[in-house]
Amino acid sequence: MPIYDISQTLSEAIAVWPGDQKFRYRWSARIRNGDSCNVSSVTLSAHTGTHLDAPYHFDDSGLDIGSVSLRHYIGPARVFAVPPELNAISAAYLEGLDWSGVERVLLRTRASDVGENRFDRDFACLAEDGAEFLARRALLLVGTDAPSVEAFASKTLSCHKILNAHGVAILEGVRLAEVPPGDYELICLPLKLSGLDGSPVRAILRRAD
Repeated sequence: MPIYDISQTLSEAIAVWPGDQKFRYRWSARIRNGDSCNVSSVTLSAHTGTHLDAPYHFDDSGLDIGSVSLRHYIGPARVFAVPPELNAISAAYLEGLDWSGVERVLLRTRASDVGENRFDRDFACLAEDGAEFLARRALLLVGTDAPSVEAFASKTLSCHKILNAHGVAILEGVRLAEVPPGDYELICLPLKLSGLDGSPVRAILRRAD
């Protein structure tokens, strides 16, 4: 069964949201220096690369990433290819897609064609009515290849809040350029980080039987 790795590669070259902690690593022990093994440590934002937002990211009383239900992050998912000229993914656009049997959705926009070492602020995002449309469908998860479901300049995070109010999990920063539209099994489990607002993930898609 073919596996699509839809994760960004974490390295010091990866672009992060402006102002976020950049990815850094160091070695605590190296075999070539006479140590018995190689041991590394990393410093990064919880929202580096392909990541999940916990409700606590935008709601001070929301669940942290270590407390969320894992059922959202493993199971059937449908990939839709959004036209590259579309800047705001609206309810009018989403209504024209086939939603039969969809539990999780991944939106492939022009962001999948942007290099991982470049942050493009002009990414396609959800319009508020698009978020409301998805929320009303009682989906388990909404994913995007963009850095956020929200517009770059948003300060209210209204789309995050609309989705969360209906129990919809949020996956951001996936890589879908090589993934044909269609149905898959998604696996994108977060690290069990106590008290934190998100987690990087190794996200994969497997073709649905």
